[in-house]
Amino acid sequence: MEPPLLEFSNVYVSHDGQLGLKGLNLTVHAREHVAILGPNGSGKSTLIKTITRDCYPLALPGSKVRIFGRDTWNIFDLRPLLGIVHNDLLASFLRYPYSGREVILSGFFSSVGIWPNHQVTPDMGERAEEILEQLGLTHLADRMVNQMSTGEGRRLLIARALVHRPKAIILDEPTASLDIGATHALLDLLRQLAATTTIILVTHHLSDIIPEVNRVVLLKDGRVHCDGDKRQVLSSDTLSQLFDRPVELLHRNHYYYLLT
Repeated sequence: MEPPLLEFSNVYVSHDGQLGLKGLNLTVHAREHVAILGPNGSGKSTLIKTITRDCYPLALPGSKVRIFGRDTWNIFDLRPLLGIVHNDLLASFLRYPYSGREVILSGFFSSVGIWPNHQVTPDMGERAEEILEQLGLTHLADRMVNQMSTGEGRRLLIARALVHRPKAIILDEPTASLDIGATHALLDLLRQLAATTTIILVTHHLSDIIPEVNRVVLLKDGRVHCDGDKRQVLSSDTLSQLFDRPVELLHRNHYYYLLT
């Protein structure tokens, strides 16, 4: 059998002098679309940084972090298997006049832009053009990223994450700072990708959860607060407990929304 994509057992992570994860237990299987939902400070960012090896768990008895069935990884071997899209990366690209094509090509080197020591091969160029066409982004190929909208930049980062044909794509707050039109365009793109790529959505926006996601994990105070089928986990009572305030759940056209 194929090993789990992620396997966290009794994981504690100290980040910036505080415990970001407190005995976290979480398993995500291959080809399983999952949303990880939680308020600010719940441990979502620390979880992502632990997956990407920017943070390491405390060495405690019974604690285990496995990715694709392995306890240890060379980070350069792991990166092509996981496409990570987070907002800090977009902010880094906005400081430089890189074109959309260069943003995508930089995914081959896990860098911000193309540097003199990077050799872009013809195969890399063909893959970048293929991704641009597949995601309907050819009009952004030659435009400078610092002249694009936030939504356009976010879609380019998704394209960048896909250059290696990763086994999973992990998105951190994918619709943050997007207007209504850009949000719908990005969610439509994620629905398209869900047909071929495992998607893990990490967010505090309930409306980010696309219909293809069937499992929802609620994080609170660095622990799993609730985990299960979307239709069972998402309820007004459970979400009121998660966010520590009364909320009302609205379900419309296969999407969920919070009313406060």
